[in-house]
Amino acid sequence: MTSTAATDPQSGTAQTSSDGLVPLRPAVANLPAYVPGARPAEGVKVHRLASNENPYPPLPSVLDALSQVLGTINRYPDMAAVELHEALADFISAGRTRSFAPENIAIGTGSVAVLQHIMAAFVEPGDEVVYPWRSFEAYPIVVDVVGGTSVHVPLNDEHAIDMAALAAAVTERTRVVVVCTPNNPTGTAVSHAELEQLLAQVPSHVLVVIDEAYLEFVGGDDPVQALDLLDEYRNVVVLRTLSKAYGLAGLRVGYAVGDPRLIEGIRATSTPFGVSSVAQHAAVLSLAAHEELQQRVDELVQERARLVAALTDQGWELPQTQANFVWFPLGDEATDFAQAAREHGILVRPFAGEGVRVSVGDRDDNDALLAFTARWRSR
Repeated sequence: MTSTAATDPQSGTAQTSSDGLVPLRPAVANLPAYVPGARPAEGVKVHRLASNENPYPPLPSVLDALSQVLGTINRYPDMAAVELHEALADFISAGRTRSFAPENIAIGTGSVAVLQHIMAAFVEPGDEVVYPWRSFEAYPIVVDVVGGTSVHVPLNDEHAIDMAALAAAVTERTRVVVVCTPNNPTGTAVSHAELEQLLAQVPSHVLVVIDEAYLEFVGGDDPVQALDLLDEYRNVVVLRTLSKAYGLAGLRVGYAVGDPRLIEGIRATSTPFGVSSVAQHAAVLSLAAHEELQQRVDELVQERARLVAALTDQGWELPQTQANFVWFPLGDEATDFAQAAREHGILVRPFAGEGVRVSVGDRDDNDALLAFTARWRSR
């Protein structure tokens, strides 16, 4: 059998596939696997609390309108997504002293895809990307794919981002800093003042990505107002999604907001026709139904408060969450907890050796979780 070889761009030496097949790039072969939330077996009733999905279905008005779009899926979607860009620009401009234009916005198939486009646009092989850890598990994957170097900054004792350490980790090799707030999977959020302090310390040639996937669930005394920072800090890009609060996880729509020059570069790396016509239409409809959807977000936040209070009464010590999930810092017991929960019909997301992330569901989901956590603590 003839072996197959490729050249490693780092060393210049030939790389041979041991099985004789076309070899993968070493960076790809060594990528960490993205572990999705557990899915139920078909026909089995379980409580799906592993993937931070919105437990409520799309609004009936949105579903009715989408049925009309399905008859056109033999055609390509609008590659420029003109209607969606305009709707997003109007939406994020509402109630602000400044307005945003479609040129300020790049869209993609979920915020993680937009993040991939950002890395492709700004990170060269060997460039450093600084982000907190643990944080969103896709970060090391998207960095490795473009040949970047991940710099992990440990969370503090409260399972929150250590903003001073994040700033201190920036070097002359740093190209991008990512701030996930609220942080996935711990749920902790940074304040607007903390974010401004970080931005004041980051050089203007370093891109700062503010990942606000769970923005709609945030409260507190000084919540981040990321869009307000874009005038002063032209090196900032705000990353958002319609998968969580807007309940469009199955359609995949995410977007970035920033300076038009940065957005132009992000768009240049995007997959042509990436966001489907159905997804574009659903996003436009959902943005228009913001007040109705906000009622569901409010219900979920109320359920979060009830859940956290009940867990506290059970004796759990959890980080203060501003997201639609809670974090159980169980350490070595994380996998056992998740397995036991599954046996009780509850799907959660374990991070081996660290903790378990549990999404806030509807009242029935949360009651089932509370019954399980009470049993776990009384073992």
